[in-house]
Parts: sequence; structure tokens; C-alpha cells
Amino acid sequence: MPTPRVPDSPYAAFRLAVALAIMTIGASAMYVVPVVLPAVQAEFGVARADASLPYSLLMAGMGVGGVLMGRLSDRFGVRAALVVGSLGIGLGYAGAAFAGDIHAFNLLHGLVLGLLGVSATFSPLLADTALWWVRRRGIAVAICASGNYLGGAIWPPVLQHLVDTVGWRQGYLGMGIGCGTALLALSLLMHARPPAPAAAEAAPGAAPGGERPFGLSPAAAMALLMVAGTACCVAMSMPQVHIVAYCADLGYGAARGAEMLSVMLGFGIASRLVSGWICDHIGGLRTLLVGSFLQMVALLLFLPFDGLAPLYAISALFGLFQGGIVPSYAIIVREHFPAREAGARTGAVIMCTLLGMALGGWMSGMAFDLTGGYRAAFVNGIAWNAVNLAITGMLLWRVAGRAAWRPRAAAR
Repeated sequence: MPTPRVPDSPYAAFRLAVALAIMTIGASAMYVVPVVLPAVQAEFGVARADASLPYSLLMAGMGVGGVLMGRLSDRFGVRAALVVGSLGIGLGYAGAAFAGDIHAFNLLHGLVLGLLGVSATFSPLLADTALWWVRRRGIAVAICASGNYLGGAIWPPVLQHLVDTVGWRQGYLGMGIGCGTALLALSLLMHARPPAPAAAEAAPGAAPGGERPFGLSPAAAMALLMVAGTACCVAMSMPQVHIVAYCADLGYGAARGAEMLSVMLGFGIASRLVSGWICDHIGGLRTLLVGSFLQMVALLLFLPFDGLAPLYAISALFGLFQGGIVPSYAIIVREHFPAREAGARTGAVIMCTLLGMALGGWMSGMAFDLTGGYRAAFVNGIAWNAVNLAITGMLLWRVAGRAAWRPRAAAR
């Protein structure tokens, strides 16, 4: 008897396992530039901000591509987006391995690895997973999203080893062949379309049908979520993008920085799983607020401490505190907007988180070039984090106010 393809079923669990594997492999493209940044800067003879630009372009391409891939998934299913993504990642890595200058390297990261590649392995998978789960949606989306950090824990040491032994170009070529082939094979397993949501399923905090999310128009609600996503990830990008270069500048070596990045993202896995469980109990907005506040605490700790042992500890705390932030947006969209728009709306919000990562990575490099250090970059991240806290707090206040008003209105 075939396994029923309904929410919360064994098939949904199998699909979640495949999605986790796909996101883990696809995430490799998000973490290669921080590892090869010192080598690329030396080979092409460019400034730190210019060497950070491939990462910024990759994240920007990933963000814009996430909207396109979300629409493709809404119309044809997530497998169509994943096939395109596997080809983009394979060709993007291979092309970058043969780039003759920083400009070609930039374009390949932005247009191929980002726009056509890794974009398919993030927001479309989050949206698809949210549609396959109801009772345990938060933890399911968190498990799927943890592939992003699992990849971050696995790939930086792997690529650093390749850089040290065969060089970054051969490392890129090997990543292209291996990751592209594996992703194409796994994408073929994701053929079933999500089941239709139950008509009775309501979005908490929204009017029936999701016409007034947070008591706002859909456009206004989306605009605030997109600004919040940008702000939190400008803050998040500073340690993730520049920790390797930061450690090299402090005299600890790039290998120590790669280890710290791996520690940071490894603890992010635990954070995402715990945040998913929390999401199922208190909702996406409250989870986002807690994660954003704790991320600011970790960023503040980077200012007074730059010893080797403290940096390892703060990297672990940073990963533990901020890992649940981005998946919360997928839950918020699913809770407050119609299911039929999940792919495109999730893609739009995740696009802004990635644009925030892109902007923050470049801004941090520019701050280093202007000041000769990273202190100003950390302060810049803290300021952006405050913007995210303000928006999230305001949205939560509006949801709480509407919930308090409804019983009184019903009594009348």
C-alpha cells in the first residue's frame, strides 16, 4: 500500500530528510567566499571590500533568485526549482575555478552560483516544508533550515583543507562536480506537490483568509517584514563573513578563523532546532524577537574581547543565539498569509535577509578599509540589529492588541 502523501505523514518525514540533505549541500556556496577570501584577495590584488564583493553578489543573487524560484515552485513544484539550482551550483563553482579576474569571479558568484544555484535550495525548501507540516510545523521548518548551518559546519574546514593542499581553484572545481551531481540526484526525489491546506486552518493574528496580516494591508505587512529581514541580517553578516579574515588580522591565522566559523554554524544547528520547538509553542514573531535580542547581546560581546579563547566562546554563543532568526520568517509568513502565496512571499522575505547579508558583508569590508579594523563594523551591525528589534516588537504589539480587542468585539 503506498504511503499517504498528506501533512505530518511518514512521506512528509522522508521528504523532510531529503530537503535537509539538499539544503546542507546547497549551503556550501554560502560559505566558500569567507574561506577563500584571503587567498582571492592576494591572488587578484584587491582591497578587502572588493574581495568581500563576491559574497555580497552571491547573497544578492540568492535573494532575488529565491523570489523567482519561489514562484517557479508555486507553479510547477519545488523539484523544478531544485533541478535548475543543481545545474547552477555545479556550473557556478566550475566557472569560478577558471575565472581570470575578480570581475568574472564576481559575476559567476552573483548570477550563476547565487541567482540560479543556491537560491533554489533555501527559501523554496522552507516554504515547501511549511506546507507539508501542520502540528509540528515549527520544528519541521527548523530541521530543514538547519541544513543551512549544518553545511556551514561541514564545508568551511573541507574547503580550507582543499585551499591548503591543492589551492582554491581546484577546490572550487571539486565542489562543483560533487555538489552539482549530488543535488541533481536528490532533486528527483522531490516530485510530489504539497497537499492542499485544510479550509479550517486559520492564520493566528490575521483576519480570515489573511486579508489583514498584523492588522495591516498585505503590502505594508510585507514591507515591514522585508525591512526587518534586511536589518537582522546586516547584523548577522559581520561575524559570518569576516571571522576568518578577522582572525588572520589578529595573528591567529585563517585556519583558526575557519574553525570559529564552523563552531558558530555548528551551534547554529542546535539553535535552529530549539527555536523550531519554541516556535511551535509561542509562534514565529515571539521567536524572532527573542533571537534578535540575543544576537545583539553576542555582537556586543565581540567589542571588548579579541583573545583566541574568548573568540571561540563568543562564536559559539553567536551561533547559538541567532540560528533561529531566519527560519522564523518562514513561520511568520505561513501564520499570517495565505498558503497559496507561501513560496513567493517566503522568497521575498528571505530575499531581504540575504540582501542584508550581502549589504552587511560589503559594509563590514568597507568599514575595515576606512578604519583599519573591525570595531566600526561591529557597531554598525548592532545598530541594524536595533532596527530589527523595533519592527518585530511593533508587529508583536499589534498582534497582541488585536487578540485583546477581538473578545470585547465579539461580546458586543
